Amino acid sequence: MLDEFLSVNIWFFMLVFLRLGAAFMVVPGFGEAFIPPRIRLAIALAVSFLVLPFVAPELPPEPATPVGLLMLLLGETLVGLVMGGVLRLLLSALHVAGSIIAQQSGLAAAQFFDPAQMTQGAITSTFMTLMGLTLIFVTDMHHLFIEGTFATYRVFPVGQAPDFGSISQLVADFVQQSFLLGFQISAPFLVFGITFYMGIGLLNRLMPQVQIFFVAIPLQIILSFAILAITIGAAMMWFISYYEQALYRFLGE
Repeated sequence: MLDEFLSVNIWFFMLVFLRLGAAFMVVPGFGEAFIPPRIRLAIALAVSFLVLPFVAPELPPEPATPVGLLMLLLGETLVGLVMGGVLRLLLSALHVAGSIIAQQSGLAAAQFFDPAQMTQGAITSTFMTLMGLTLIFVTDMHHLFIEGTFATYRVFPVGQAPDFGSISQLVADFVQQSFLLGFQISAPFLVFGITFYMGIGLLNRLMPQVQIFFVAIPLQIILSFAILAITIGAAMMWFISYYEQALYRFLGE
């Protein structure tokens, strides 16, 4: 009886850990590259132990064929990657917004290492991305994500073939929303950039002897920082609202 009990529960735990482990590897906040893999693994194991008693009655028995076993394991891994990946796509909206802000502010050459994207990026992109990660934990959105890991078993039942059409549509929607959100956050800077460059072009026509580069760049940077100070609060609240709505989609609400 002990052998049967252990084999059944190990199988159920492996199914749960595959989905949650894949999600925690890529989700914003937990899946950052600067977080040691052992820490991410420990968090995924702890959450799997918490979720297992609630979803165990809904889990299927171990398939009799290797093909069925492989398909089931791949399906669970795919669901976890989709859940964490779409939230990562939404975080990239801040990277898009920061890149546009840097272009319109004259700070595009000020490159800085972005730990969230693991690449060089504009300094405004890094600032906004790190602020977004901080807000996720400050507003307890990571608790909502942990709750969403349990709710995915209602949205994506174990043992059923994933609807690849719905998954692809879901990913496409989040890609569209991330780019749209990035442009919406940076919209004040787009208006400022167009107006500023039109004024500088007109000034250059009226007074060709003026050194436009030395006059315009400091003024452009100062005005951009002023606009950023005014709009950053609303922009980050807008982002966290979109992030919350994305989590509620996995909660089935």
